[in-house]
Amino acid sequence: MDCSFQPMTQQQAEEIAAHWRYSGEYSFYDMDADPEDLAEFLNPEERKNTYFSVIQNKEVVGFYSFTQAADATIDVGLGMKPDLTGNGNGTEFLRAGMKFARTTYNPEKITLSVAAFNKRAIKVYEKMDFKEVERFQQATNGSVFEFVKMVYYCSNTI
Repeated sequence: MDCSFQPMTQQQAEEIAAHWRYSGEYSFYDMDADPEDLAEFLNPEERKNTYFSVIQNKEVVGFYSFTQAADATIDVGLGMKPDLTGNGNGTEFLRAGMKFARTTYNPEKITLSVAAFNKRAIKVYEKMDFKEVERFQQATNGSVFEFVKMVYYCSNTI
């Protein structure tokens, strides 16, 4: 995926929160599905230097958040523009984010958490050598959901 990463602007955050709508069960990932997540996403102080927009052909096609989880571990969150999901773009989008994380933060491990129902995303993560390390319950979106924590060891090649 030929793309670039840039710190997320307030305008980009507002556009994503207001207009990115996922269909069916994936509406779980709409930014306004959880008021706390939405408030954090829209607050520049909360986003700080951890959120990046993914730009391709001058258009925002996704975003990543990168958080230092431990000394040599970066935890990522990500979202792809809804009309690009489910069309075979996930692997290249994930590969681009992993390369950015490795170049920018030089971690030994990259971790992420995904809703357990999201088999489509889990398949992409496993294809890119992420391994499940635990399952946990988390309160979000007005209920409690099961999540899968996964890890990628950076000694692997992308």
